[in-house]
Amino acid sequence: MEEALLAVRRGRDGDDGAMAAAAAEVKRLLRLAGPLVASFLLRNAVQMVSVMFVGHLGELPLAGASLAVSLANVTGFSFLAGMASALDTLCGQAFGARQHRLLGIYAHRAMVVLALACVPIAIAWAFAERLLLVAQSIVVPVMASSAVTAVTHVAVCWALVYKAGMGSKGAALSGAVTYWTNLAILALYVRLSSACETTWTGFSMDALRELRRFTDLAVPSAMMICLEWWSFELLVLLSGILPNPKLETSVLSICMNTASLLFMVPRGIGSSLSTRISNELGGGHTQAARLAAGVAIAMTMLVGLVLAIAMILLRNVWGYAYSSEEEVVSYIARMLPILAVSFFVDGLNVALSGVLTGCGKQKIGAYVNLGALYLVGIPTAMLLAFVLHLNGESEDDTGGGNELKVVVGGCHVDTGSGKSVWMVPTR
Repeated sequence: MEEALLAVRRGRDGDDGAMAAAAAEVKRLLRLAGPLVASFLLRNAVQMVSVMFVGHLGELPLAGASLAVSLANVTGFSFLAGMASALDTLCGQAFGARQHRLLGIYAHRAMVVLALACVPIAIAWAFAERLLLVAQSIVVPVMASSAVTAVTHVAVCWALVYKAGMGSKGAALSGAVTYWTNLAILALYVRLSSACETTWTGFSMDALRELRRFTDLAVPSAMMICLEWWSFELLVLLSGILPNPKLETSVLSICMNTASLLFMVPRGIGSSLSTRISNELGGGHTQAARLAAGVAIAMTMLVGLVLAIAMILLRNVWGYAYSSEEEVVSYIARMLPILAVSFFVDGLNVALSGVLTGCGKQKIGAYVNLGALYLVGIPTAMLLAFVLHLNGESEDDTGGGNELKVVVGGCHVDTGSGKSVWMVPTR
């Protein structure tokens, strides 16, 4: 497995050799990205199903649930997920350098830091367990646990929302039950599987050392993710002060939920790219890391184009999955073409973020997100919504900020020898 991950197969000289290397890299990325995409889609389906159940209770419950989810994301989940993503860099490079024991130490260190950052220690465990597995390219168990919890969530959500009569509160409780189930499955796998024998060796006092070093990487990681995540949640909150706030918040929430679901596909490619680059840089294979970045960006563009077209073709029927009210369905049909354009551009941003994470250059991503989203994207959305009165259609189009991120976000791969390789994407 390590040889398959780390080696770069040299083809014949010339174009044939380059094509052979690219084809081999596509296979490696697909082996990683396939299960990761499925896992992300299944875990995102948990939230999507909850929103669907609540949406059929009416506009007001849907709007209230949307604001509650936004508040939870902004105040907690985004920061924890961002800090935990530092493990993508540390564990990936340690695995590439074949320092397997360090993976367990980094995971324990992440648990300590995240537990200090937030009281719900179970959430910290959940993120750390999953990223420990992904860094080793152990992605099928992650997919399997997501599948089990996604299937059971439908039954639990239906029982609590309708049978128990708990409404939106039942949807929230069902999500908590599902996340705890997923945590238990992953924790048992890490503890009992032979695949983690060399990396998960029990808690070590080494985890309490060099906490500052982990935090120095975790904070920029959190900022890179939080700045983007918060921008989308801010749009949902702003929709609450538009005319007809129940309709605007409901529709924008459905559009964001849809984008979030489809976003899992480029996110899976970006996560697999982060793993590939961190593994290759850890093993000292700079050219292989650069090849992986180029192939993944091309894959992301192709997938993004297909999904954007599908979004446009399904625009007139997609709204019925969330609501039975014609006003909501017709509004969604007008929003989805705008969302499709923004989604395609944002998919490229995910791939570039994967490069930065694999290189440990999250601070660059944080600065780019800050400028593109908060100096361009959000002000533009507010101008269009509140000055030009385009309402939710303007807030749904954050493409301006995302396009700037793609133009500005050059991807830096450190060779470890004082030299650098720059891959500047073009629009």
